[in-house]
Amino acid sequence: MPHPSTPVAIDELLAGLPPVRSVEAAEIVDGPHLVILDDDPTGTQTVADVPVLTSWSTEDLRWGLRQPGRAFFVLINTRSLAAEDAAARNREVVDALTAAARAEGVDFVLASRSDSTLRGHFPLETDVLADELDRHGRPVDGVVIVPAFPDAGRITIDSVHWTRTADGMVPAGETEFARDASFGYRSSNLRDWVAEKTRGRVAAEDVMAITLTDLRTGGPEHVAGLLSGARDRRPIVVDAACDDDLRVLALALHRAESQGTRLLYRVGPAFVRARIGQDASPPLDGAALRAYGAGHGLIAIGSHVGLTTAQLAGLRELGGIEEFELDVPTLLDPSTRDDHIAEVSARAAQAMSRCDVVIRTSRTLVTGADADDSLTIARAVSAALVEAVAATVRRHRPGFVVAKGGITSSDIATDSLHIRRAITRGTLLPGMVSLWEPVTGASAGIAYIVFPGNVGDEHALAHVVRTLRTRG
Repeated sequence: MPHPSTPVAIDELLAGLPPVRSVEAAEIVDGPHLVILDDDPTGTQTVADVPVLTSWSTEDLRWGLRQPGRAFFVLINTRSLAAEDAAARNREVVDALTAAARAEGVDFVLASRSDSTLRGHFPLETDVLADELDRHGRPVDGVVIVPAFPDAGRITIDSVHWTRTADGMVPAGETEFARDASFGYRSSNLRDWVAEKTRGRVAAEDVMAITLTDLRTGGPEHVAGLLSGARDRRPIVVDAACDDDLRVLALALHRAESQGTRLLYRVGPAFVRARIGQDASPPLDGAALRAYGAGHGLIAIGSHVGLTTAQLAGLRELGGIEEFELDVPTLLDPSTRDDHIAEVSARAAQAMSRCDVVIRTSRTLVTGADADDSLTIARAVSAALVEAVAATVRRHRPGFVVAKGGITSSDIATDSLHIRRAITRGTLLPGMVSLWEPVTGASAGIAYIVFPGNVGDEHALAHVVRTLRTRG
């Protein structure tokens, strides 16, 4: 294996691996309802026509369980929360979901969907979910960890998780995402990563590893046998370099679960598409987007990763926009915050009558003394952006809304646009940027674009806005 700091061509990584075992999406059989608890809204980016809930009342969850397709997302947005609050939210959902499933007379399996670059509340969320499932008489045998997201260049080989960069493939622990102020880590090998994140509670050698050789040479029956051997919430890390690998895993999961093994998933976005037997759909084009009407749109940018800043520069090159900045130090000062938000939203609403509008936070990242303090600052800035967007759309209904960043897109969906139930309709970039259609409330019919902070190249945001402009 090359030195971790040296970018590697993907062809070099894939050389010498067993040949891909082809599995058609249609081969994936129905199992229990798959309920995806999404720690931000970006997990919907690989699928189409799947319901999304931003509320987890028993009635909302019963609605989700009644929808066709046997899968739905519950946007719990826990990546934006402190650990204690994230734990409480997971408990609430499991309690309500258990009651909803009992009322509907159906079974379910839980996926805790998180970031394909390994950021998020792990092992907290899977620990809490396993505790709650156990309390409801559903003890967990294994926790299946599958962060691979081939569409975005995140693959796992021999348990090492790799991320695509402009220079080539780099182990995830060497990327900017591993230096996240709240969810940073060092390990790229997922077995070591589990040991690191559990602070040694689980030793690396006690983590089961399912390799590409297991998937491609052994196949579903072999992998199901491995899964069936899990006991006592054993972590299981799984390789994947393409959708076929994930579909082999999906067949194995169904086989193991049908024989009584109880599994909990901690996964990236690509897993969902494979698990529900859905093919990758081509990006939506202008003809499909005409259903959402004309009019200028609003682009809200909260993500601070370098890629987002580069994409904003690409949007400026495209032109046809006016930008309005929310200055973070001004937002953090209670004496100036409210007036600043009011001024920005009024000017942005007025501009939207003549062009597309960008509302963004200032690009200098402000962090706190520790991870919790940094999260507090991030929440305060996100809340201000949400207020500015809400005030803007009250003054001028947008033709579309693009939300850039995971926390940003969650908060704008729930608190700016008041989306409670929506359907994912497809993507604007293959497997990476999803379009939601709100189906209830004042925002029904607005095209809502969930654009993660960490996907696409420097031209991706401009491409999405250019495509949305073809609606008219």
